[in-house]
Amino acid sequence: MARPLRIEYENACYHITSRGNERKPIYLEEKDYYKFLDILSQLPQRFGVIIHGYVLMANHYHLLLETPLTNMAKTIHYLNATYSGYFNRKYGRVGHLFQGRYKGILIDKNQYLLAVSRYIHLNPLKSKLSDRPEDYLYSSYSSYIGIRKTDSWLTTEWVLGQFSDDLVNAHAGYQAFVEEGLAKEDNPLKDLKAGFILGGDDFVDKVKNRVGLIRHREIPQSKDLCVTRTYEEILTMVSVMFGVGKEEILIPGERNNFARKVSIYLLRKYTHLKNMEIAQGFGVGYTAVSQVSLRLRKEMEENPSLKSVVQGLEGQLSE
Repeated sequence: MARPLRIEYENACYHITSRGNERKPIYLEEKDYYKFLDILSQLPQRFGVIIHGYVLMANHYHLLLETPLTNMAKTIHYLNATYSGYFNRKYGRVGHLFQGRYKGILIDKNQYLLAVSRYIHLNPLKSKLSDRPEDYLYSSYSSYIGIRKTDSWLTTEWVLGQFSDDLVNAHAGYQAFVEEGLAKEDNPLKDLKAGFILGGDDFVDKVKNRVGLIRHREIPQSKDLCVTRTYEEILTMVSVMFGVGKEEILIPGERNNFARKVSIYLLRKYTHLKNMEIAQGFGVGYTAVSQVSLRLRKEMEENPSLKSVVQGLEGQLSE
């Protein structure tokens, strides 16, 4: 199974979640919550990150994090590893406390940070841990509405500034905004693109251009961001490049072997067709589709001419 894609760049904004292994609790008593918050409070000074909000649930946490530096993974690794060490020593246990890798959703700050902030602050109510968001102790919500002093390591200015320059009015505006969410099923994460990006089309394009996602075929989540082509387009391009008919490419056998391999490779990379669908067109088993793609990659490493041909086709497909 492919590992979740991690995108890092300066001033990126994320919604981070990390769950307990086997969904077990990661805090067993009140002191554990406060120990986690103590470690969390170190992150802005240690890594230069901006913490826009947090909610600690029994078996997972939510964190809104902005990274002026390109260091999201390093920051979360420190947080999880340091807290895991504390937890394991305290309770005499060994092994992973958190379930696999954390999930980091890249957020368009201007379009979605407000909505995600409301979403995480309402989490305790949806899980029936509290009747009102301000009554839940392990959350940044009380700081946002002015009933608790804001910790120096928590940044509320950007979110509150969307409501008013006057702090009292901003607190009231944010509280009203969150309470509006109680009356409706509002989950901004339903708008996720490719499983890890929350933003409009312009934001997705900027991310794609920044990190070159078109080339990340090995990560299934990124396929939604790739330029996609039709079956017919790819067969036509390959037939022209190799000087053979499209029908000939589909015939199994040694003849036109490279054209067949390249077609299968490109169909897998630049269409939304499943392996079984590609296999049916070429008269092979569905497992052969992956095998052909892997073999072609190796052949391209050993054959510069073949690599040049394939890269030329990919250049056309990416236009």
